Amino acid sequence: MKVKKVMIVIISIIGVVILISQFKKELWDSNAKLLKNEVLSIEETVETIDLTEITPFEWDVVYSFDPYTPKDKIYDVVGYKWDNIKETVSEGMNQIVFLKDGKVVCYIYGYPTSNKYSIVFSGENYKNVATMLHLENSLNFEVTKSDGVLYLIHIK
Repeated sequence: MKVKKVMIVIISIIGVVILISQFKKELWDSNAKLLKNEVLSIEETVETIDLTEITPFEWDVVYSFDPYTPKDKIYDVVGYKWDNIKETVSEGMNQIVFLKDGKVVCYIYGYPTSNKYSIVFSGENYKNVATMLHLENSLNFEVTKSDGVLYLIHIK
């Protein structure tokens, strides 16, 4: 009887952990989709935009990781491991992580041609693996379109 109760508790705990991890994963994915929709809805007449105007979620820091940055270095910068991370395999790929209070709230990964947009950061390099922007930084981006891809290029 005691063994059954212990097994029920263990299975319940595992179930809760799985549900929580799925919720977080869905948060990253849903915020990435929301951001993509906002970026792609920028009117063609817009020349510059503030990043906070198109991020439909709360965040306080964002990192754009350099190409070929190993997962472990990304985890070090972000502050914890999460299961959705991939390593970039090309110079032209985006790997962008938005955080709020130290937790990942949006993750953008892939080629601009696949995503239909790209966010390009400029600024101080953080730990030699990423460019980091805070809400307090200048968050103005030049808006350009080329070959069907919308580019947001950070203006220092």
